[in-house]
Amino acid sequence: MLGGIFSFHSSWTNRQDTYNQKPLPLQCTSLNFRGFQLAQAMLFAIEEINNSKDLLPGISLGYNIYDSCGSIARSVRAALALANGNEVAWAPSEDPCTRFSQVQAIIGETSSSPCMAVATVIGPFHIPMISHSATCACLSDKNKYPSFLRTIPSDYYQSRALAQLVKHFGWTWVGAIRTNDDYGNNGMVTFTETAQKLGICLEYSVSFFRTDPPNKLQKIIDTIKSSTSKVIVAFLSYMDLEVVLHELSLHNLTGYQWVGTEGWISDSQTAAIDTGHILDGALGLSIPKAHVGGIREFMSNMDPLNSSSNVMFWEALFSCKFRLSKSSSENQRVCTGHEDLTGVQNSFSDVSLMPIFNNVYKAVYAVAHTLHGVLNCNKSCNKTVRLESYKVLRSMKKIQFTTKGGDEVYFNENGDPAAKYEIINWQPTAKGIVDFVTVGLYDTSLPADKQLNLQNTSLIWAQNSQQLPMSVCNDKCPPGTRKVLQKGKPVCCYDCLRCAEGEISNSTDSITCVQCHPEFWSNARRDACVRKKAEFLSYKEIMGALLTAASLFGTCITNVVAVIFFRYRHTPIVRANNSELSFLLLFSLTLCFLCSLTFIGRPTEWSCMLRHTAFGITFVLCISCVLGKTLVVLMAFRASLPGSNVMKWFGPAQQRLSVLAFTFIQVMICVLWLTIAPPFPLKNFKQFKNKITLECALGSAVGFWAVLGYIGVLALFCFILAFLARKLPNNFNEAKFITFSMLIFCAVWITFIPAYISSPGKFSVAVEIFAILASSFGLLFCIFIPKCYIILLKPENNTKKNIMGKGAQK
Repeated sequence: MLGGIFSFHSSWTNRQDTYNQKPLPLQCTSLNFRGFQLAQAMLFAIEEINNSKDLLPGISLGYNIYDSCGSIARSVRAALALANGNEVAWAPSEDPCTRFSQVQAIIGETSSSPCMAVATVIGPFHIPMISHSATCACLSDKNKYPSFLRTIPSDYYQSRALAQLVKHFGWTWVGAIRTNDDYGNNGMVTFTETAQKLGICLEYSVSFFRTDPPNKLQKIIDTIKSSTSKVIVAFLSYMDLEVVLHELSLHNLTGYQWVGTEGWISDSQTAAIDTGHILDGALGLSIPKAHVGGIREFMSNMDPLNSSSNVMFWEALFSCKFRLSKSSSENQRVCTGHEDLTGVQNSFSDVSLMPIFNNVYKAVYAVAHTLHGVLNCNKSCNKTVRLESYKVLRSMKKIQFTTKGGDEVYFNENGDPAAKYEIINWQPTAKGIVDFVTVGLYDTSLPADKQLNLQNTSLIWAQNSQQLPMSVCNDKCPPGTRKVLQKGKPVCCYDCLRCAEGEISNSTDSITCVQCHPEFWSNARRDACVRKKAEFLSYKEIMGALLTAASLFGTCITNVVAVIFFRYRHTPIVRANNSELSFLLLFSLTLCFLCSLTFIGRPTEWSCMLRHTAFGITFVLCISCVLGKTLVVLMAFRASLPGSNVMKWFGPAQQRLSVLAFTFIQVMICVLWLTIAPPFPLKNFKQFKNKITLECALGSAVGFWAVLGYIGVLALFCFILAFLARKLPNNFNEAKFITFSMLIFCAVWITFIPAYISSPGKFSVAVEIFAILASSFGLLFCIFIPKCYIILLKPENNTKKNIMGKGAQK
């Protein structure tokens, strides 16, 4: 015996019990043709097995089917009746419940909540219960429901598949409606968890049951109206969706993209009542199409006279009444019991639910194959074997067979089959009929990245549109910006902030901006790092060209003066102050002008070491020559005094030696500097944000300031000596010119220090070059130009007599 629990009615009449008498059974209402179809699928499978010679030979299967009316309480009552073997479940029995169950398995129920209640009750008795349509993932818990199995996949997979489907089309801002029972609530919990991992947010999630008061349904309608999401995920049973659909049509709430579950997505009855085209373009998961050969003909040949329980069904199907008494109305159509079902067009004749019929068919065959194994059937079965429930259940969990339609049937450790779904798209036809088009597959047996497979089929979206709808809380943040969450809103709602300078984001919806490498900087769009422009004092820019021209001009002037002095080297004015020192000074000034060129151009390791050391040594050589000339003036004046013999201690040899000694000290300072911590090229990223300053790092600041300090000491000493000799006789004395030159030199380098420190980047190099050129021009003009003036324009004054101060005496 097989038990069956189906809902031949979808509701019942509420009654008020007075508790003064025994409560009457529920009065069922709202005839449900679908329940009859499922029962017929069960009967078809039983009849096919009984007529088979290979399966259960010599054994006939019987059935005992109950109507649950969609009531959980009535489902439990039916299950207890099947377990106890009592025809009337509520009638008291005097026999103790010591014998084995009359049924070996129960087929049903359709919904998850009744299945949970029934499975809880019969679980301790190990009676197998196989559902064809209950999908709640909670039923996979074998600790709570040890005897529950099913031939439909668990919502554990469907919920994840729906989330991946929503993610595939880029919908990150969706609404959700669910049936307020275990099917809808558990399914939506799994969907929400998966959706959050995939970056999908729910703007709202509302629950509904078909018996809820109208005001609750109105709140749901108001929620949808006020929402901004354009996609609605509906985890609803077809009965609840029909109630919601009616209300949506009254408010003309079209334009929403519906994503549905197997509970309604392939239901032709739901499509038929959608007169407002609310669900046009709906997308969802469906049980794969199946074909059970002969079931359509079996249902068409049903005879209501075989069982009185079918009378109400037959009357509702043909809108007639069986004449049971002579008092029946003469105008009332009379049922004969021989009406032809083939010409009837209603929900009973609709076999679009063939996949569900196939699930019932597989459930019955699973019981048959189990009994075949338990009874050790070959050509005949061992009828002496005791059919104990726990043995049947244990054997059923291990079965594996293939139906005549090619479907492989087996149960995993949770009592679930392999999860495979078809992706269905509602595509309205020109005749106004909805065509359920298969546009893809979802197969959990494949690798994770290949489970969702959409075909190259054109999809129809909401309002019969060909354009993919968008449903996001915000538009995507373009490259160059980053997402910043809006306070108090889900993670899918955010603002797009532009990346800061030096940071980029090169992808849409970036959550962070990436800092560019120090040698790079963000472009204007902040979507790419571009190499920073290297800044240094170049020959090609105006400032570099002017300083180069000034350096070369000073070099030329110095060489012109040297040529003049060489041409007139035998004249008194050239010979007066040691012509060797004059030529050495002109040579050192030439080097001073030229060393400024080492500061221009891209810094290299050699140019960095050369520029500071060359500058320090040439300037010391220059100052040493000026110092020597100053000492010559002083010594010459002292030598002109009676009895003075000082010039023999400071002759030409001593002058050359003093210049060499002063210069050698600077050379040693530079050698130590280059040995310990030489200058080196440096990329300065801190000076400017968007540019790299190429400069020469000092290496040792002590070495740099020692070089400058030594030059300053010599210049100050030279200035003091020249200042002391400023009042010597004019004709012989050039100390006054040296004083002016040293005054200019010291003024330049004193102002150089703060200017150098405060100048950024290449301008500090320009300041240093300017100081070199200014001091060099000061020495050249103050010391040599007056003499050139006399040589070239006043040759009459270029005589020994005039130099000695006798030319003016008459």
